[in-house]
Parts: sequence; structure tokens; C-alpha cells
Amino acid sequence: MKNLPEADKYKKANRIIVCGYRRKSAAYFIHLDGSIMGKTAIIIPCYNESGRIRIREFAAYISTNSNVYFIFVNDGSTDNTREIISGLYCSYPDRIIFVNLEKNCGKAEAVRFGMLKAMEMDFENIGYFDADLSTPLYTVNTFCRLLDKPETMIVIGARVKLLGRKIERKAFRHYLGRVFAACASIVLGVPVYDTQCGAKIFKNNKDLNIIFSKPFITNWIFDVEVLARFKLLKWNESKKWIEESVIEYPLEEWIHVPGSHLKFIHYFKALSDLIKILLFLHRK
Repeated sequence: MKNLPEADKYKKANRIIVCGYRRKSAAYFIHLDGSIMGKTAIIIPCYNESGRIRIREFAAYISTNSNVYFIFVNDGSTDNTREIISGLYCSYPDRIIFVNLEKNCGKAEAVRFGMLKAMEMDFENIGYFDADLSTPLYTVNTFCRLLDKPETMIVIGARVKLLGRKIERKAFRHYLGRVFAACASIVLGVPVYDTQCGAKIFKNNKDLNIIFSKPFITNWIFDVEVLARFKLLKWNESKKWIEESVIEYPLEEWIHVPGSHLKFIHYFKALSDLIKILLFLHRK
């Protein structure tokens, strides 16, 4: 397997079934302000999400947003998540790509595989959201509107509790998150507020393909590693590329959904992974 491309190595390690999507001419959606929203793919990683996945919300959004497609990646679920996604796919076969991984690989690899699958197609924007839709799907339209700016390459959600915004998080997660965010900002060298929000959309270009071409060295904080990879890739172009090209958008709404796989011990694993990223940045 040494000489195989990364994608082929991945396929040999895990039986993958992909179905859905028929290539069509570019589709567009007109924003309320008159601007045109390009064709967009959103990856939804799923592992034992049968009690949390919002099927009705996905169906309603698909019915009213003709330019947004979904790539559901079932990451070796042991419950009936696969059957639930299959049912949604059967209802919208032209708008959904269903990727089934028979073995659990972790969220980082599930997202990475979905991103690579999307990059094989003609999408202008590619991102990922959590299956529980803690971040509502209408946020996709807001993020894509921000990506219309030529200088903006990435839009990420930030869970900032402000007047007029509905952010509901457990207190201990909020405060641990603030500690982690401070550490991540130090490692990255940029003042990022919320690296771990599960809502991010990128412009689809050759840089994005490079960023997701290799497996991540971390799992729980692969979002931080994505920014670290961009920082290294664009260092010669601009030492402040992240500040110039990434927008953190304060979400209008984010509501905690019970049943998350994130446990208290994972915060300690996350700090350990930050050290890996720090070493990754400084050995280049």
C-alpha cells in the first residue's frame, strides 16, 4: 500500500458504498438581497445519530433551496442511522449523496472523506454541519453570502451569546470551551473565538483539495488542524492569511442537543492534540 494515493489507501482500509447525485448544469439561488448563491455541498458526518438527526428539517430545507446538496457520511454506525439516511436519500436522490463506511473512522476522517467526494464534483462552496442541526440550516445561506466576497475563503460559526441571539450551551462546556479557544489561539497565533463549532463552509479551490488530501494527525480537534494547514500552505503568500481570509460569524442560533458523543475526558485529549499541532507548525 506504500505507493497508493491517499484516497486508494482509504478505500482499501474500509469498504465504502457511495450512491446519489447526478451531475447537472450549474444551479443558482437568488439571495433576498439579489445576489446569486453558487452551488453548495454540505457534508453531514453521522455516527449513531438515529435519535438526533433532524430528518424533517433536512427535507424542508431541501424543498426550498435548490442549489444546496448534502453528502451524508455514515461512519460505521451500529444503530439504525444508515436506514434513516437511506430513507431520506430515497426521497431526494438528486440532492443527496449517501456514503456508507462500514467501519467507524472518527469524525475527522468522515468529514475528510465527504470533502474529497464533494471536490470531485462541480460545487462552488463545500462545508460541513452536525447532524443534530444545533446550527440551523438557514445558516448555510448566510455563510455562502459572506463567501461571495472575493477575499473570503472560509466562514466558520462562532457561538457567541449576545443580546438578540439564541445561544444555548451547557455552562461547563462553555467555560471549558473558552479555555480551549484561548489555547488554540496561542497555538495558531490568531485570535480565533470558536474553532470547535460544527458549522464551516469553504470556497472550493485547489488549496482546499491540498488541505484535505492527507489524513489528520488529530481527531477531536481536526478543525484547528485545518486552520493550521492553511496557515502553513499560505505562509509565503501572507503571514496573516487567516485573519485576511477567514470570517468568524456570530450565529443567530445554536441550541445544544442532548446525546453528544463528546465527553469530559475529550477536553484533555484535545489539549494533547493541540501539542501535536504546535509541533506540526514549528517543524515545517
